[in-house]
Amino acid sequence: MKETTAIGLMSGSSLDGLDIALVKFNEENDKYGFQILEAETLPYPDHWKTQLAEAFHKQPEDLIQLDKDYGRYLGEQVLAFAKKHNAAPDFVASHGHTIFHRPEEHYTLQIGDGQELAKACSFTVINDFRSEDVSKGGQGAPLVPIGDKLLFSDYEICLNIGGIANLSYDENGQRIAYDLCIANQALNYLAQMNGLDYDRDGELARSGEVSHDLLKKLNNLPFFIQEPPKSLGREFFETYQKDLLDCGTAGHHSIADMLATFVEHIALQIALPISFLPKGKILCTGGGARNKFLIERLQARTKHEVVVPEKMIIDYKEALVFAFLGLLRLGGKTNVLASVTGAESDSCSGRIWR
Repeated sequence: MKETTAIGLMSGSSLDGLDIALVKFNEENDKYGFQILEAETLPYPDHWKTQLAEAFHKQPEDLIQLDKDYGRYLGEQVLAFAKKHNAAPDFVASHGHTIFHRPEEHYTLQIGDGQELAKACSFTVINDFRSEDVSKGGQGAPLVPIGDKLLFSDYEICLNIGGIANLSYDENGQRIAYDLCIANQALNYLAQMNGLDYDRDGELARSGEVSHDLLKKLNNLPFFIQEPPKSLGREFFETYQKDLLDCGTAGHHSIADMLATFVEHIALQIALPISFLPKGKILCTGGGARNKFLIERLQARTKHEVVVPEKMIIDYKEALVFAFLGLLRLGGKTNVLASVTGAESDSCSGRIWR
């Protein structure tokens, strides 16, 4: 049995913070097991939260500098984490932080310069897992399904509700996966209008009433009738949903009503595609799995059993899977599936920085 220790890094579009996980993998006869040894979510200081939130609107030269600065920041966090836990990982795998994701225009950008990260922490680094797939005509997303397939095969469906909600499942021997809708990105945006970082347990949403007019507008956006493969970025929220929410709160709808409405939108957009799948267990992870009201609304709309796992898997599954993508990359094995992304072929993707 081969054992490898790695650190995985994930920063999501909801800006909750940097997820960092120390993982031990074992591999035997092409079967993989894992153990999350240590994990933390490091909230972003105000400076970094502002920089990342505003990066979408920055000029190219400023983005280049931010890419380097953020890579160095990631490396510093990795080094501090490794020292704290007396860890010497074989490598670090970083998702980076997505600024642009426009596969239809053949580009995607996750900042966090790999060379600066490697210099700051002194470990081998793998990053930039999306670009090769996009260059092959793929969506470059979702990337987690290879981990769903090889690490979480006990579940018929894997659902992640982060800044964006996505799902994956096997169909006729192939892994199918795609983004479903904006999720915590919008819920946090609304909660922050009410002076909250987020709506804890969905209690504010629970107190509101659904606006059926707004719900109809959200559900009728063209993305939701597109066939997969498909993926979402911040552009979708900024272009199609932000104004709807701003107009709603400026009108006669309370923040609670808007939250209740968006929760219902998320539950519907998740429930609809899985209603066509054979009955089974759904592994639900990401920050949205902690939103009790959202999980209740989802369970009310589906025949499947929604399983919310232990805290380590809820919070750190994506960081775990990016560590796994790095493991596959170093082993020269497929880590991005064309059946998921629509690319011309599978990829062994990621840039390596020694």
